[in-house]
Amino acid sequence: MSKVANLQKESMVMLKETSRTFFIPINFLEPALKKTVASAYLCMRAIDEIEDHPELEDEAKQHLLLAVSQMLHTTFDGDRYQALLQPYAHILPPVTKRLADWISVCPPEIVGKINESTAIMAGGMAKWVEKKWIIETKEDLDDYTYYVAGLVGTMLSDLWKWHDNTETDPELAIAFGRGLQAVNMLRNYDEDLERGVTFVPNGWDRNDMFNYANDNLAKADEYVKSIKNKRIIMFCKVPLALAHSTLKALKSGKEKITRKEVESIVEQLKQEENVE
Repeated sequence: MSKVANLQKESMVMLKETSRTFFIPINFLEPALKKTVASAYLCMRAIDEIEDHPELEDEAKQHLLLAVSQMLHTTFDGDRYQALLQPYAHILPPVTKRLADWISVCPPEIVGKINESTAIMAGGMAKWVEKKWIIETKEDLDDYTYYVAGLVGTMLSDLWKWHDNTETDPELAIAFGRGLQAVNMLRNYDEDLERGVTFVPNGWDRNDMFNYANDNLAKADEYVKSIKNKRIIMFCKVPLALAHSTLKALKSGKEKITRKEVESIVEQLKQEENVE
């Protein structure tokens, strides 16, 4: 097996370990697109783990995120990256330490776009670390969710365009990522409060956050309507259907949906779209 093929195989294993949300739908994509989406997602996950790390000091997070952003905006050098991480290597997860691997298996004609989106995300995350994640207004919430999730939407749209010239609305692509993130925020609402973090703007309550999630998910549903490729449609519809069901469960006082409910939702979508 070639080095690239081996790394692509390892990227799928890493994706399964780091994100069940993306691992289920990614398997519906055509092989070349599947490998590219997996690698691109892992690039973003690598920096997300820096922003979220419970043991890293805020100054270290800022330093790392800004340095990675700069590297991705120019020419990414794996050795320089490892040297940057070295003081923190003992606490950083493998997905972060292997960013150079994920970049190396992205096709050369699209890797620039992936690096650019990841660089913007890292810079935005650094800004929010500096702000101590203090969200006061809806504009703040929109800004934060753009950097941590909206950019995933725009990156995916770049990949659809590259793959088969699928055109999507950039604002709806951002809403796609933002809606999924808003559901995660609601799911972790109590847990975040316990650690002294809230992503809820001043004057808002939990119902306002539900409305925010629903508004963005409605736009995300519109986003999918412009896509013709059945496999890409399935990739988008699975996390959206799971997000809608999770919101209903949270509203009724449950913590999440069950594995059986997940399987049932996926099965129903497969029949509707006639995709295996």
